[in-house]
Parts: sequence; C-alpha cells; structure tokens
Amino acid sequence: MVAAVVVLFVEETIGVTDTAHIPQQRGDQLLDSAVRYAEERHWDVFPGTWLEAADGRETCSCERTDCPVPGAHATGPDWAARATGSAVAARRLWSKQPRASVLLPTGRTFDALDVPESAGFLALARMERMELTLGPVTRTPDRRMLFFVLPGAALKVDDLVRGLGWTPEAIDLVTRGEGEYVAAPPTRIGGSGAVQWARRPTHANRWLPDVEDLMSPLAYACGREAAEERARRA
Repeated sequence: MVAAVVVLFVEETIGVTDTAHIPQQRGDQLLDSAVRYAEERHWDVFPGTWLEAADGRETCSCERTDCPVPGAHATGPDWAARATGSAVAARRLWSKQPRASVLLPTGRTFDALDVPESAGFLALARMERMELTLGPVTRTPDRRMLFFVLPGAALKVDDLVRGLGWTPEAIDLVTRGEGEYVAAPPTRIGGSGAVQWARRPTHANRWLPDVEDLMSPLAYACGREAAEERARRA
C-alpha cells in the first residue's frame, strides 16, 4: 500500500522552464535527511521515485500519467529488501539519485497512526495539555498527520478504538505497519507541497510512545471529525 505519509522544509525555486517556475527539492537536502534518519534515529530508509520537470509541469519518474503520489512512492516491489539502516549505504544510494524521495518502512522501528490534519491538531493540543510523551509527527500535503509510535500498533488499534466506545470503521484512523512505508521530509509530492514535521525528531522524543498512550485523544478527535462530517452532509 502506498502511503503518503516531516525538519520543516522550505522550498526553493531552482529550476526554471520556458513556461513556468517549478519548485524543486535540493538533492543535498534529501541526501542529508536520509543519512540523518539512519544515523541519528536508526530508522531504515530507502529511495523512492522523484519529480521531473517537463513542459512547465512536474511528473513522476515512474512515468504514469495517473500516478497517485507523484515523486513519493517505491520504485519496485523489492523496496523492503532495499531499505537500509546504514548511514553509509544511505549516502551511497542518494548519491546515485539525489532527487529520490526519502521513504521510511513502517512496522520496523515504528508504526504510524494516520489521521486527518484537523483531527491531528486537535489531538496534539489535548496530548500536550495531558503532558503525554509524544514521538515525531508529520504533516503531508494532502492534509494528513502521522503520529510515530512503537511498532505493533496495527495489531492493537481496532480493539483500543472499540474499548473507547468507537467503531473502527466509523472513524478515519489508519495504522501504517508492517509491509508499508511513509514519506519523510523534505520529500515533495507532486505539485501539492512537501511533507513536513509537525513535531520534529529530537533527543527528547527518541523513545516512542506506545499506541495505548495516544489512542484516547486520537480516537476522540477522529470521532469528533466524523460526527462533524456527518452533520455537514445531513
């Protein structure tokens, strides 16, 4: 499953065509980020597709005209075997293709709880008031937020949601676990923007929370979002 899934990234216009200015992500930023994730966080990383400028627009290197996440998905089915936790290997991989997106496998050192951005900000505010321990959190250009938690969350989420009185199918809360991946900053996705950190990785959040610690505010926020959406449609 392609997940889109985050150091705040500032885009620079460094590529110019005859008809348009296309913001491009610098290869050195992508390479440095990939190396830092492997070296400092011990996260596995692997290079994905990248964006190419053509006729004043951006297209995915996969050349699909209907690519759902242009510039930010795996290049082949063997991506899991290519993922590496070695900073040296990461530097070598991105040196070969500096524009490649930075992708992180989930289900290894972390899982990710994927929620709508509005629910994510509401949950973040509640978590901070509750003084909960938080891990890194990303924001994606399609208005999603991903909360990094300890691996194994995918096996627990549905039961936790039911235990809080919600129906898993009724709320928009998705777990990214084993066999999936997320895009990391400063990866750009099509013309929609860059993945950013809502809460960047620091020494203070090196130890990730368990899914149980975050589920109550997340389920509440997603449940409220779902109720508001139903009310708008009524």
